[in-house]
Amino acid sequence: MSLVFPRANTNAVHGKKDKRLMAEVNASPLKHFVTAKKKINGIFEQLGAYIKESASFLDDTYKNGELDPVTTEEQVQEVRGYLAKVAGIGEVLARRHMKVVFFGRTSNGKSSVINAMLCDKVLPSGIGHTTNCFLRVEGTDGNEAFLLTEGSEERKSIKTVNQLAHALHQDKDLDAGSLVCVMWPKAKCALLRDDLVLVDSPGIDVTTELDSWIDKFCLDADVFVLVANSESTLMQTEKSFFHKVNERLSSPNIFILNNRWDASASEPEYMEEVRRQHMDRCTNFLVDELGVVDRAQASDRIFFVSAKEVLQARVQKAQGMPEAGGALAEGFQARMFEFQNFERRFEECISQSAVKTKFEQHTVRAKQISEALRRIMDSVHIAAQEQRIYCFETKEDRQDRLEFIDKQLDLLTMDCKAKIKKITEEVERQVSNAMSEEIRKLHVLVDDYHMDFHPSPVVLKVYKNELHRHIEEGLGKNVSERCSTSITSALQATQTDMIEGLKPLLPNPVREQVDKLVPRQCFSLSYDLACDKLCSDFQEDISFHFSLGWTMLVNRFLGPKNTRRALMGYSDQVPRPMALTPVSTSMPPFPQSSVTQEELMVSMVTGLASLTSRTSMGVLVVGGVVWKAVGWRLIALSVGLYGLLYIYERLTWTTRAKERAFKRQFVDYASEKLQLIVSYTGSNCSHQVQQELAGVFAQLCQQVDVTRQNLEDEITDMNSKIELLDSLQSKAKLLRNKAGWLDSELNMFTQQYLHHSK
Repeated sequence: MSLVFPRANTNAVHGKKDKRLMAEVNASPLKHFVTAKKKINGIFEQLGAYIKESASFLDDTYKNGELDPVTTEEQVQEVRGYLAKVAGIGEVLARRHMKVVFFGRTSNGKSSVINAMLCDKVLPSGIGHTTNCFLRVEGTDGNEAFLLTEGSEERKSIKTVNQLAHALHQDKDLDAGSLVCVMWPKAKCALLRDDLVLVDSPGIDVTTELDSWIDKFCLDADVFVLVANSESTLMQTEKSFFHKVNERLSSPNIFILNNRWDASASEPEYMEEVRRQHMDRCTNFLVDELGVVDRAQASDRIFFVSAKEVLQARVQKAQGMPEAGGALAEGFQARMFEFQNFERRFEECISQSAVKTKFEQHTVRAKQISEALRRIMDSVHIAAQEQRIYCFETKEDRQDRLEFIDKQLDLLTMDCKAKIKKITEEVERQVSNAMSEEIRKLHVLVDDYHMDFHPSPVVLKVYKNELHRHIEEGLGKNVSERCSTSITSALQATQTDMIEGLKPLLPNPVREQVDKLVPRQCFSLSYDLACDKLCSDFQEDISFHFSLGWTMLVNRFLGPKNTRRALMGYSDQVPRPMALTPVSTSMPPFPQSSVTQEELMVSMVTGLASLTSRTSMGVLVVGGVVWKAVGWRLIALSVGLYGLLYIYERLTWTTRAKERAFKRQFVDYASEKLQLIVSYTGSNCSHQVQQELAGVFAQLCQQVDVTRQNLEDEITDMNSKIELLDSLQSKAKLLRNKAGWLDSELNMFTQQYLHHSK
């Protein structure tokens, strides 16, 4: 073989790359099929793993209840079907090998050619050892050769060619159409290490069952070798057989070996003429009759060899003897070169043809599967992307809605607080004004009170209690009549404004039911005056008092408090107030010695009373002075009138007069006390209104909080869906890219092995 492809100069080989290139140059063309088979098997293993991963991914995605469907059950079943198909193809590819079938007439040297190619006497050949059935020679990893007959698993051990020939002739069940597998150790033959199977056949001139032979042994053959006898010419039997093969197969690869060419050495003067005649006939047969090659290629399919010489030379070389030793005819080296050239052309042809016939269909099928899976993953990726966009838009919408609700709720809260403050201030003002007005008319309410009056303590106690109840009910009723209508209207208007303001923040179904969810109870103000406690320390004075008596005069002149102080001998020094801080810089502070006019009068009367009470001498002095001034008649008249007035008042001081005095005293006392709680009552009523409005607003805010929580839950759900879809989308994209990568691997395989084969 080195004659065809000379080795490179070893001095020019540098580095691993040069060594690798050197190995590729010197490698057998059969390695092309081996590497292609290894490559395609690796691709199908990766394709099977990819389909398994894709099927699991699609199944999990289809069963995921958290997402809307992004794949269909049909797609899941389709991918599962691909898994079974690829597994079956992988098993077929693992058993694929190159197959060459040798045909020819009996004793043309078919077995000798096979032995020469195997560099060993594997098949019986020669006189008396004609092949009587089909022999399939393939390699085994074991160290022992054995036979396998058709329909039997029994291994028949063979050690020599004679044992093989004997075993074949002893088996009476073998006929020309039977197949015997000769399993030869790969360690003994390099040719068998490259998945090459050689099939030897009986002579095509010994049977008429050519059609059955073709159907049984030739349909999966990659190369046919017609072994002809160069001492004769192509016979019609040989031509007829290959015409049948050409009809059943499309453009079969046919080599013609004109064997026993060593016989031409005895007549060298006719050698070239005979060679030219054989070449023309064989070329016409291949080109014109079969049409399997053109004339330019025909010379690479027709060879003139001597298989017996090649086998002898190679056996001698294996035994350590020179190739050209022994009785070899003249021109051996040329015939040896011709046989080696045939082997090289044969190996190139069968490797390229086997790659195409064995792997092309499966490669196309694998590309179809990878493309289908790529489309499925692309559709899943697109569906997941569309669903992710929808989820993202929904999430953004919910976030915008949530942000809008928060902002609007803050604004509405401020607005509602302002409205509540305004209405509470108005309520406080109205209640305070109404109560002040009613206090000014308290005497009317007291005059309307009618109950039997008696100055006894028991009756007075009951009278007071009922009067307290009458005033509290009447005063509360009057204030309510003045304020309730306007306050209720303002309250309802404010509640309506709150509801209408918060309605846009609620979902549509809740808006229609907001009136039911936020009940508006009938609101009424509570005026808790507590008159019994307020006037509990009231002490009436219904004893008789002469209007011109000393006490009454002082009382009328000074008032009740100062009268009490004057009559009790108020002689202490009148306290002086502290200096007041001036209101402005232009007004000086009051002097410390300044006293009020009222305190000055109290001091003077007290001094006078003190003076008259010390001694009666003062009376006599004053009486004498008056006597001298006006006379006794005027004094007597004055004393008489004074006495008559006293008797009149004393006689008219009845129970009814006492009741009028009691009511008058109570009105004065109660008015003073009620004035003290006017502000408190107004604040209490405004607080009630504030509580009512705050309660309504809180219920509305509670509904808004429910809406906010629902939005936050939806956002959380969208986030989880988006995260899941991102993972699913990434996985689908990865699997889609894997399909693209497998497709590129198949394209590289096609470009490297299949297109190159063409």
